[in-house]
Amino acid sequence: MAAFRIARCAFQSSRLAGNAELPCVVAGGGGHGRRALCSQSPGHPAAEIRKPQFMDDDVQCILTRITGLDLEKVFKPVQQQLRPPTYKFMTNEQLEEERFIVVREPNGVLRKATWEEQDRMIQVYFPRGGRRIVPPSIFKDENLSVVFAQDRYEDILDLCLIQFEPNSADYIRVHHQTYEDIDKNCKYDLLRSTRHFGGLVWYLVNRRKIDGLLIDMIQRDLIEDAISMLHLYHMVHPDCQSSKEANQQQAQGLDLIKIFSHTDSQKGGYIELALQVYQDTLNSSANQDPCRNEEGN
Repeated sequence: MAAFRIARCAFQSSRLAGNAELPCVVAGGGGHGRRALCSQSPGHPAAEIRKPQFMDDDVQCILTRITGLDLEKVFKPVQQQLRPPTYKFMTNEQLEEERFIVVREPNGVLRKATWEEQDRMIQVYFPRGGRRIVPPSIFKDENLSVVFAQDRYEDILDLCLIQFEPNSADYIRVHHQTYEDIDKNCKYDLLRSTRHFGGLVWYLVNRRKIDGLLIDMIQRDLIEDAISMLHLYHMVHPDCQSSKEANQQQAQGLDLIKIFSHTDSQKGGYIELALQVYQDTLNSSANQDPCRNEEGN
């Protein structure tokens, strides 16, 4: 249980990774968004259901569950102990009320600082260990490809958490490029059981690109994770064809995967093949189990 709590904390410490669509600021206290129905007001025909957000409790529950727990990854040696930041979501009105950094141009015009200028000024007056005023060249696009070729996805995301604020353009760019390369090369397992896996899943689900990860889960005998990811997919895209058919048929378990494979999937044939291999393996194992054979006789 202790190991699980450590892994959960490690995951939640960077649960905003890849969640670039949501405005957020670093704050002293944490908070959990909660899924809720929009209130129906007079003059509106019906209340609309708010789209699930990354920090919603039910979303976090699914992402935490499918992240996995590889103790070798959880307890692997690190060069230094990092203190994870805490995050708090704020409304646009609250954001406007927050202090912001301004820059005076040579001609006297006063303007808001860019993200790059804000990062440099914050680091000058409120230095953070491990962060540089000028970002390391490793974050440049031409160097990221070298990092990806060496399978150092977790390393680059860890550095990104230290160097950039979660709402900065570079933070979002690095995370998205990392996720895209992982999906392109089907190297999902390199982030499994790390604090970055939830961000990867959330990114792929929102962009309707879960085919590769779904196949990977089936091939690794992670069927429950695959089913949980499809539940999340239907939460985020309730109007998709697979969600509608699943609701009509009240489908559960493997039937959810089968419905997705012939509706929304772009690689339906590969998913069906992986599922067939999985089922054949189960049947073969059952036939070779002497205890089952004795019970059958």
